[in-house]
Amino acid sequence: MPGSLYIVIAGCGRLGSHLANRLSRQGHGLVVIDQDEAAFKGLSSEFSGFRVEGDVCELRALRQARMDKADIVFAVTRKDNANLMVVHAARTLFKVPRVMARVYHPSREGLFRLLGADTVCPTTEAAEKALDWVGPFMVFPGRSAL
Repeated sequence: MPGSLYIVIAGCGRLGSHLANRLSRQGHGLVVIDQDEAAFKGLSSEFSGFRVEGDVCELRALRQARMDKADIVFAVTRKDNANLMVVHAARTLFKVPRVMARVYHPSREGLFRLLGADTVCPTTEAAEKALDWVGPFMVFPGRSAL
């Protein structure tokens, strides 16, 4: 398909499988890596990519996924340290031009960015949304402090 990308997704939990299913429907070439075979059950029957059962922290799995050919890598495992390893390998060893990582601990976002990855931090995103929600109540306070 013209304009299609080759994308590697490290982690096939809720986020990884959701990304894989949507990007597959868009016609992109995909490889999803996860060490738990059961995780691949989140992939739809229409998923047209490949699965690599392996540890994302091992170069063997990243090579099997042909990360050196990737246009984009998503590091979306449940563990920040594993995502950091994927980002480091993608940027320094495999020279992937675009890398995005999910980061659970806001204090670690800077390290990921230092390695050249864009980040999404659910903790930061949820806090910002909550603070935005509280904002209008600050202009017209309800009950006074007890």
